[in-house]
Amino acid sequence: MSTIPMSAGPERPSASQANEAIRRLVETRVDGDWPSEEYEVLLLEWAAATSGAIERAA
Repeated sequence: MSTIPMSAGPERPSASQANEAIRRLVETRVDGDWPSEEYEVLLLEWAAATSGAIERAA
């Protein structure tokens, strides 16, 4: 079971918050078990946070 907080509502994390959550997930793996569902959620949050930045830059 993971202790990394994930967003529970419509509020999305910033790209840096999502990136930090991914980094913590990767760095805290000690048992060899990869939490693929949690990783997928974090990647989706990161993509959502960065897509707004990309749209604003375009």
